[in-house]
Amino acid sequence: MADSNPSRAPYDNSSSIAGRFAQNSVFERCARAGFVTSGIVHLLIGYIAIRVALGGAGGTADQSGAMAELAAKPGGIVALWVGVIGFVLMALWRLAEAALGSSSKPDAAGKKSEAVNRVKAFSLAVIYFVFAFSAFGFARGSGRSSGEESAGLSARLTQSTAGTIALAVAGVVIIAIGGYHAYKGGSGHFLEDLEGSTSDLVRRLGTIGYIAKGLAIAAVGLLVILAASRSEPDRAAGLDGVLKTLGAQPYGAALLVVAGLGIITYGLYSFAMARYAKM
Repeated sequence: MADSNPSRAPYDNSSSIAGRFAQNSVFERCARAGFVTSGIVHLLIGYIAIRVALGGAGGTADQSGAMAELAAKPGGIVALWVGVIGFVLMALWRLAEAALGSSSKPDAAGKKSEAVNRVKAFSLAVIYFVFAFSAFGFARGSGRSSGEESAGLSARLTQSTAGTIALAVAGVVIIAIGGYHAYKGGSGHFLEDLEGSTSDLVRRLGTIGYIAKGLAIAAVGLLVILAASRSEPDRAAGLDGVLKTLGAQPYGAALLVVAGLGIITYGLYSFAMARYAKM
């Protein structure tokens, strides 16, 4: 029977194109490898945070520090190259969703919901391209600290009023993203991204992992706002700055261990995403 709502035809057509693109078996397997690499990166960030809390050797407790740690391990360079491919394909998958619509949510109700989904897909594509670029740098032996880059960018922005305002706005956006992650975990909406029946373990990992990551992202945004308001660009040092600031507080070591365990939990959930994510 023909669709009684002709306005949905473009969405249905574009969704089917996105579906054929995302569900190519080779593309899908390579893209899912990106979830595995993301999981490894989060495990290493959590490990570095706990190591710092327990007085062990230091390290940069963020994405760049985790990739540097991985590069130093046997087989780490190979894993990083696999990660580059996986992250790029995940970014292309999200770009396809941004341009053509979601293949996993073809029945999104209304143009407003469709627009929101496309903006989210584009944002994720940008994030995955950044991950791919970072992994590429460390795979080639030329990786740089993301915390230092963030602080350097903040220093340049705080030299002007417009730059300071832009930095503060960026901080608010980052806090909103963190809040969304925490809400997604607490409400269980992350289950909508998974296909098939999932175990209680996967649900718990997703709940704890999303809340922990959301709080960490929101804390990054708060430090960015403080950097803008006080003209202290060194504060905007990304996740590493957040975790080390946390560690300097009363009972900081215990808080840092809890934060590290939360990030590790998100890493474990990423492995589940590699198996169950809708594509």
